Amino acid sequence: MRIFITGASGVIGRRAVPLLVDAGHRVTAVGRSPEKLAALGKAGAEPVTLDLFEALGVRHALEGHDAVVNLATHMPSSIARMMLPWSWRENDHVRREGSAILVDAAIDAGVTWFVQESFAPAYPDRGDAWIDETTPLAPVRYNRSIFDAEASAARFAAGGGVGVILRFAAFYGPDAFTLREAADMVRRGWSPLPGSPDAFVSSISHDDAASAVVAVLDAPSGIYNVSDDEPVTRQVYAAVIADAIGVPAPRPLPGWATRLMGSIGELGSRSERICNHKLRTATKWWPRFRSVREGLTAALKATYDQAA
Repeated sequence: MRIFITGASGVIGRRAVPLLVDAGHRVTAVGRSPEKLAALGKAGAEPVTLDLFEALGVRHALEGHDAVVNLATHMPSSIARMMLPWSWRENDHVRREGSAILVDAAIDAGVTWFVQESFAPAYPDRGDAWIDETTPLAPVRYNRSIFDAEASAARFAAGGGVGVILRFAAFYGPDAFTLREAADMVRRGWSPLPGSPDAFVSSISHDDAASAVVAVLDAPSGIYNVSDDEPVTRQVYAAVIADAIGVPAPRPLPGWATRLMGSIGELGSRSERICNHKLRTATKWWPRFRSVREGLTAALKATYDQAA
């Protein structure tokens, strides 16, 4: 299969590209700098530059491809910047206009498969109840554009193609600035997550997310949660980090701190126990890390080994 992948040099894309190549696919990968393009070429892809908002150029770029994997995002560069609503404007632009242009171009170019990244932690607070793909999303102000991205993929499927939406749980990995900042908070004695210590958080490692991207190229159209097998409470999540870095278990964040975060704090404090059963049933995928108990420990070890 000939696959076109955007966001190819991001934390998921740069892991997915070599997996796709190893699976026997011909991969065209979008990068934005000479260094990133060189890395994509070294991974076995054909590296290209592309303006996702220039419709004619996108149409020409997709010619001859069987599948498009859209992992393009534009995330704020720190946890502090994530609290600023205007820091998400470019990400909204990518999800609203970029995804729509890609779908239009894919349809015109005769592409058969379209895979769109999305965001599982936009589900409502369900306490300790399991959440599957039938639960309606409840995003807040800063991430309502996930509706637009998902609508574009659904439009592709409605036109007769295979449209797959991957709702990724909260990412973590050794190259994530969020993990390093979370560890720093725990070292200072505070939980890195807002919300009740008993509220559930659902996670997925970067490597497991990338393997899901490859797996769904055999899946039927639909929405799939990409989460580990065992969501944990915030108390457990913080304790895993504390144990991994050798400090006492931290205190929960006070309620006033969550309120100061605005809509992001409200969303981030929800209890979401997300189920991955549909993805595991439809494909041969399974997460290498069953939960953050194993995965966070491995990621933090790799983080500090790299820094040493």
